[in-house]
Amino acid sequence: MSEWHHRTDAVHWFIDDLSSRVVAESGIPCDRYHLGKLILKSFKDAPEFILQVDGATGESETFGSALKRSVQCANAFRKFGVSHGDVIILMAPNHIHLTMPMYAAFYLGIAVAGIDCTLRVDELRDCFKFNEPKVIFCQSERAKDVAAALEGLPHKTQIITFGRADGFTSFTDFLQNHGNDVTEEDFKAADFDTSDTVGLLIATSGSTGLPKSAACTHKNLAISVMYKWLTFDQFPTPTRLPIILSPIQWFSALFLFVSTPILRSSRLQSSQPMTQEHSYYLVNKYRPTFAMTSPNMLTTLFKAGDCEQCDFSCFELIIAAGSGVHPGLVKRMKEIMPNTKVMVMYGLSELSGMAFNYDGCLPTSLGRPLQSIQARLVDAATLKDVTEPNVNGELWVKGPTVFKGYYNNPEITALTLVEDGWLRTGDVMYRDAAYNFYYVDRLKILLKYRNHQISPLEIERVIVNLPGVFEVAVTGIPHEEHGDLPVACVVLYDGFKVTAQEIKDFVKESLTDSKQLRGGVIFLKQLPLTSTFKINRQKLRNLALTLPRE
Repeated sequence: MSEWHHRTDAVHWFIDDLSSRVVAESGIPCDRYHLGKLILKSFKDAPEFILQVDGATGESETFGSALKRSVQCANAFRKFGVSHGDVIILMAPNHIHLTMPMYAAFYLGIAVAGIDCTLRVDELRDCFKFNEPKVIFCQSERAKDVAAALEGLPHKTQIITFGRADGFTSFTDFLQNHGNDVTEEDFKAADFDTSDTVGLLIATSGSTGLPKSAACTHKNLAISVMYKWLTFDQFPTPTRLPIILSPIQWFSALFLFVSTPILRSSRLQSSQPMTQEHSYYLVNKYRPTFAMTSPNMLTTLFKAGDCEQCDFSCFELIIAAGSGVHPGLVKRMKEIMPNTKVMVMYGLSELSGMAFNYDGCLPTSLGRPLQSIQARLVDAATLKDVTEPNVNGELWVKGPTVFKGYYNNPEITALTLVEDGWLRTGDVMYRDAAYNFYYVDRLKILLKYRNHQISPLEIERVIVNLPGVFEVAVTGIPHEEHGDLPVACVVLYDGFKVTAQEIKDFVKESLTDSKQLRGGVIFLKQLPLTSTFKINRQKLRNLALTLPRE
């Protein structure tokens, strides 16, 4: 029998106590959502507590050290005129210096954008153009690329390097030379409206569109982030050691960077790329107890023939989030970790986090809407509410965690945030009679064959169960008369031989005529992914149009 996931209000009781002490000190009611003041108070509460461990180097840092360095960084920001409403960019691996500018920015009301540190110069330029950063923090080896990407842009930007590079200011010098005007005891965070001040600019391109930044306020994040801890009942320190498996541009990393200092929880991260081999090393050595990452990452970690190298029994909870999750993946994880809770979380950058309470008793459902949001299903063509159960509609949500908008992009914001504060998610779902919601697919990804609407995810969930198939993604190629013809792009396990005809026959046995692979099958060595490890549907479609199909 599937496991019911216990819920508790313990995290809210703890946050109420912490935020009440912050408000009592400042006299400003909205400070209960001030991420900077919450983090400052928590750092001062337990200066000897370990905040972070770099698993690659063994380095660690206490709350007291993080307090000192983040305050130094905030002092330096003030000295350089970086203030409320400005933007900084972080583009570096998860070493112990990475979040010091983030916390300093939270103190002052500066927005933080984490971006992929592997982007090329032209990609960086596009990112810098719409984020308009005042300061960029990067590794020393990327400093010249960052400078090249900034050439010709109208705004003035300071480059600070983690490590030393000729002609650039290092982070160490930035703190030592400009950060000692005010001690951590005398430092005061800035006062601002937490419902309007942006805390994070979260990179989001969905799976098809151009990159943009979702502007999430301090209040959005202070409310949303805590809902991910509802299954824990002891605070502070709800779990011994969360591990961050994601780079800083992922919400799963940002969530832990924000919540661990507030909840007094140590975290494990790494300055090395999170390969399968390195992930296994970290899990075996440090025995982390909590993780949240993408289904693609989990597919890699729990790959048959490889996962035997790692002992996953240390985990209390693993959350799969970021894209559609095949039920077979959850089943496999539970077989390997029978005593570990495995949750599927549906969330959006535009919602500052999650939307539903997952219930393990209904493993194919996302669960019911969180208490903090309203949810409805809307017919995308008529914009009328879907009132009957088991009928598809686009999910619309509303509540205090809905983002402020896309940064410097009012046109796209207007298409997403509609009347009366409702957020159009672009995701197709249906609900049952008990208001449990079920994910179908992205609205833009749905294929249309003749008069039928086809979900690529539905076909993928069939093919992935065929022995020998490691990963699969389905797209469509255009046909003048019939619309979209489904094409399966398949990655096989090493050493397995599966033919295109076997895959077509397997789909034919499971799905109706309109969902057959009329566009054929393509075998790939790996699927194209975005920087946030989602299937890159645009590249996938291009591959389907150019590569031989069987």
